[in-house]
Formats: sequence, structure tokens, C-alpha cells
Amino acid sequence: DTAVHHLRNLMDSVFGAPNFRNVITWKRTSAHNDSRRFGRVADTILFYGRRDINADAVRSSLAKSNTQRFYRHEDERGAYSVDNLTASGATGGESGQPWRGVDPGVNGNHWRPPRGDYALWIEQNVLPGYRDIEGVMARLDALDAAGLIAWPQRSGGVPRLKPYVASIAGQIPTTIWDDVRPVHAWSKERTGYPTQKPVALLDRIVKASSNEGDVVLDPFCGCATTCVAAEKLGREWIGIDLSEKAYDLVVERLAKEVQVSSDDLRGARRPFSGFVGNVTRRMDAPKRTDLPPAPAGARRSPNIRAALYAAQDGKCNGCEWAMPVHALTIDHIHPRSEEGLDIDANLQLLCSSCNSVKNARIMTLEQLREATKARGTHISLSEGRG
Repeated sequence: DTAVHHLRNLMDSVFGAPNFRNVITWKRTSAHNDSRRFGRVADTILFYGRRDINADAVRSSLAKSNTQRFYRHEDERGAYSVDNLTASGATGGESGQPWRGVDPGVNGNHWRPPRGDYALWIEQNVLPGYRDIEGVMARLDALDAAGLIAWPQRSGGVPRLKPYVASIAGQIPTTIWDDVRPVHAWSKERTGYPTQKPVALLDRIVKASSNEGDVVLDPFCGCATTCVAAEKLGREWIGIDLSEKAYDLVVERLAKEVQVSSDDLRGARRPFSGFVGNVTRRMDAPKRTDLPPAPAGARRSPNIRAALYAAQDGKCNGCEWAMPVHALTIDHIHPRSEEGLDIDANLQLLCSSCNSVKNARIMTLEQLREATKARGTHISLSEGRG
């Protein structure tokens, strides 16, 4: 919640502000004791898209308490409620004229027979060809003949429409999601990952925003929940994470939660076949293809050493030891021998020990730090030998 407002601006620049759809609040816990401020019990989800959600894929059944409360009447077609057969605003056309002795214009309204989803249900289940009936009065007559209008018991009342609970395909979730339980310590999903999200949460997101066969990308896949949800729903997927453990987790979880044979998972880093495709681990650093080449003559800034030293808080970017600036060397993150550019964005400061470990290789920071740690020795001019 400390970064979501900044992230909204960033997402506007990436996806375009017109493609913003919703801010969704996921209530992940019911109680949280934060001292001297309101308890933080929710996470925020920003929804962007060129199209709206796949509504039918995420509909949920109405709660029994709601159907009992709002659909209190019943006939041979089942439970129903009573709703307006009129809409506000008087008109001079046919919809504003009296029907069966009732004038809707007395109350400043006009007749409005059902349309949209309920009109489709009527046509499919009660009155074939209903939507082809021309004229408001003809539609009202047809609805009345089919028993879809409730007449008032007292004189002077206005007839009302009978919406049946059977016509409701399900409720589209609101922007407050309080029906998805978090991953508790005793949950079978639990992997020990500190920010693990439940599969049910990603299941709803994937269903709402993609179709079977689409590709789902999670650029920070962590414990692979998105990958598991996408695999279960018949989507192809790509997961990216700095930690090599993400690959192990996705293999383990797919074996357990998608019922892939464990025999297919034995062996070091063996790909296996799921019902979407093979899981393949790649360790090569991704290369951007959407940027133009660096301008001719582009070079590092004259004071880049001081700028990097300040940006890294006076520490080696590998081992994170504090050192004087003269003890750090400028390293090309993407080596020049591998077509890395000699520009500011491709530079970092490393101590001699980390620089010798990295050499002219492409390594993530995590790989560099693990390799430095495995080496067992390190020299720091400010800390002494360790």
C-alpha cells in the first residue's frame, strides 16, 4: 500500500491510461493489529486491459441468504422477485401511453419491457422470438400472457415484472474480493514463500483476463502460483524470477497440484510434459529487442564513478560490503565482449574480489553473490580480511 499509487502512474505509462479498468481490493486476512493506525488487511490489484473481463468465466452463484431475501415469491417456474416494469422519464411515444388501464406517465415514468440478459432468458426459456416482437404494447401483452407480470392486489397499483432466480447466470465479483482465503501455515498449498498468494486468487485473475490457449506472463513468479493456475486452466505460461528456486517450486507444485507423474520430474533439471507443454528452465540473461541501438558516440558520463558510488550507498554491488570509492572498479553488467554497451545503464561498481568472480560473464546479482559467498574469502579495504 506504500507503493500502489506510484505503481498506478507507472502502469499508466506502460499500458496507457485509457486501458485502466479497475482497482481491486483483496481482503487477505480478517484481523491485523497495527499499532496506532488502521489494520492493513488487504492487498491491491490494478487491472489494465484493452478489453473488459471474461464475465461468464468468473461468475459465482448467488448466496443462499440473498436468494431467500430477495426472491421471496414462487410459482411453477421457481423463485422470483418483483421489479420495475417502468423507467423514469415521461415520453410522448407508445411507451408513455396507458396499458391495461394503467398510465405510467402519472408517476413521471414510461413502460420499459425487459431487455439485455433477462430478455435473452425469456426468449430461450419462455417466449421464443420475444426479442423480435415489435412495439412496447405488444411485448407487454406477450409478457402478461406468459405469466411474467405480477399484478397488484390493490387498485391503483402498477404492474411489475417477475425476474426469476433461474435466469441469473451468476454474480460478477465486485471490486472487493473477500471470498478468497489466504494461504495459511496449515494449507496444503503452503511453500514457505513469504508473499505466497492462493491459487484461487490467480485462478480468478487468469480466467477473467485470458482464454484457453493464451499465454500468461508472470515476470515475478516467486513460488509459481500463477504458473500453476495457468497450467490448470489450459493456458501456456512464462514465469520469470531471479531465484533459481522458482524452477524447483514450479516443478514440485505441478507434480503435486496438477497431478503430473513424479517419475517425469526425477533427475536434475529435467523438463517434463504437462497437458500444455514442457517446462524448460533458461538461465541466459534476457535481451531487450524493443529498444533502438544506442546513439552513435554514446559513452559513459564523465562523473559516472561518483554517481554509481552514491547510487550503491558506498557499497560493492556484488557482496554489498562498504568500501572507499577508489577500491571499487567499474564493471560492465552485460560484458562488452558479449556486445554490452559502454553506457551508464550498463555499469556497476564491484570490488576486486567480485569482479574476478564475475569476470566477463553474464550473471544476475543473485548468481554473483552466491558465487562470491561460495568462494569463501573476501578482502575489504574498509573492513579488513574476512
